[in-house]
Amino acid sequence: MQAPAISPVIWHPPPRSISSFKLTILTQRHQRAPALCCSRPEGQNDLENPQENLGLSSVVTEGKHNDIWRLFREAQQNILFLNKQRLAAVEELGNLKREKDELVDRIVQLEEENQNVIGKDKLSLLWELLLRIDSMVLNGLLNTEEASSMRTLVREHRLGISEVSPDILQKGDSEILAELRLFSDRLKSNGFHIIHICSEMAPLVSVGPLASYVTGLSRALQGKGHLVEVILPKYATLELDEIQGLREVEADLYSYFNGQLHANRIWNGVVCGIGVTLVQPLYYSSFFSRDKVYGYSDDFDRFAYFSRASLDYIVKSGKRPDVLHIHNRETAIVGPLFWDIFVNQGLEGSRILFTCQGFDSEYLVPPDKLALCGLDPAGLHRLDRLQDNIKPQFVNVLKGGIVYSNKVVTMPSSHSKGRIIHSSSHGLEPALAVHKEKLLLAPSFGLDSTTWDPSKDEFLPEKYSVEDIRGKSICKVELQHQLGLVEHISTTVVGCIFTEISDVDLESLKAIVRGSIMTGIQFILMGMNEDQTTIGELEKLQEEFEDGGNLMFVRGHDETLLHLIFAGSDIMLCQSLHDPILQVPFKALRYGTVPIALKTNSSDAFGHLGAHEQETTGLAGFINSTFGDMSLSQALDHIFYR
Repeated sequence: MQAPAISPVIWHPPPRSISSFKLTILTQRHQRAPALCCSRPEGQNDLENPQENLGLSSVVTEGKHNDIWRLFREAQQNILFLNKQRLAAVEELGNLKREKDELVDRIVQLEEENQNVIGKDKLSLLWELLLRIDSMVLNGLLNTEEASSMRTLVREHRLGISEVSPDILQKGDSEILAELRLFSDRLKSNGFHIIHICSEMAPLVSVGPLASYVTGLSRALQGKGHLVEVILPKYATLELDEIQGLREVEADLYSYFNGQLHANRIWNGVVCGIGVTLVQPLYYSSFFSRDKVYGYSDDFDRFAYFSRASLDYIVKSGKRPDVLHIHNRETAIVGPLFWDIFVNQGLEGSRILFTCQGFDSEYLVPPDKLALCGLDPAGLHRLDRLQDNIKPQFVNVLKGGIVYSNKVVTMPSSHSKGRIIHSSSHGLEPALAVHKEKLLLAPSFGLDSTTWDPSKDEFLPEKYSVEDIRGKSICKVELQHQLGLVEHISTTVVGCIFTEISDVDLESLKAIVRGSIMTGIQFILMGMNEDQTTIGELEKLQEEFEDGGNLMFVRGHDETLLHLIFAGSDIMLCQSLHDPILQVPFKALRYGTVPIALKTNSSDAFGHLGAHEQETTGLAGFINSTFGDMSLSQALDHIFYR
């Protein structure tokens, strides 16, 4: 008698879960183990054939073992399959995590790239748009009238300029023009449009105080809602890294000089939130490709060319400034050029403001030199115009700035207006007397509190303030390190700054250094002027104390090092505490440095001016009363024994 057939094991796809897997096993178990049934003759019991029963029992037992092994193998296969699936899921999870990390990194990268544009302040974005409009005019995409309207649009929407997509600056001129034309509202502008035509601007090029004055004044005026831009020559020595978004205008600008039109390359960018235009002569390329800014025999030719090219650029780009601000003798010729040639070329609403650091320098040229930039020598060689009062065979360029300007601001203003007029030399007294109603006295030279502030100064390795002065010690050690001096915060550091207009008292300086340096004091002298005699004397002084290593002379202008000298010094030697031009005493106090005059009040020419002759601020009065009679030795005693 044969054992009943056992149902074959049927392979099912792996279950989706452990619960379903168990259910499958149980189901199969019931299917594979049906109740055994044996048919036998009636009346015969099981014990009558024991061998047959034993064989049947063995078959059943073997079948059960086979079922168990099959179930075990199936369970093992299912477990292996599930483990494989688990590993695949873990691998997939790892891939997803990597993709997520890559996506996050990409988002961060895109945000950083976006912030490089969005992070620009509103004025920078504003100026890049305005300068692109200039490019459109020079390239013929816009006429001057439409350009003027476009500039008005940008200026009037300056408070909402951040709503403009930063990507607009990456587009071509035609695309930008299309987007700008979408602005339809016309709002009334309350601010003035001011253009500086000058020879210096910090931090691009700095020889004297003009550089910081232009930058500080421009930022202050823009902070009050005015629109200010600067036009400079493109010197070979410019700090181009300081210009944000520097770009070359594709079209050349032609300007008149010496009887012909000459091509100029125009560059635009933004510096400290101020729009800057650089003029680069092509034919007269040597004019501004020199080592120095000033001090050449053809300086009049160089800056007359630049002045004429600047006005040509303003007219051809369709600008309509309210004020043209010109500075010193270098751009004083803009006054006659404006009124004799350019005023009727769309600049009828513009006015001239002339700022001069002082009228104590001579700037005379032969009359025929005026013809180089298109002026009429015969018409200007008159006493009521440019003819010099002392040397009538020459024309006086500074006199032209006075006569042809609407207002004249003089620096410094330590004296009264009457004293300035009557103490003027070089034949300017008659012109100043005639035009005295134009003359304005600036109360200070425009110290830029955002640039000269140790709590905000980006040039410093560590910022500091009155509340937390610890950063000053870090600045001192960094200053010592950069100049190769012994690095120690307890060493007293004395700084001294000389510029083009500093009246250096070398003998007093030498006496002070020789009398103090042996006590371990470190002296740091920075000479930003180009007077070879002064530079030679200071270099000799450094060689004299070279073995001691406590005196360092730095030649030339370095804006970063200049700020570090103010921050790292304990004492700052000044030519005079009455310094409305350089403002060294003011800057020193801002940085927690004691200002000490090379000459005390008893020998200072300004010390005994009458109250009616001297205009002074509260800060100037404090400096004078606190430090006016203090010598370097007294200041050192105060530091050593405090």
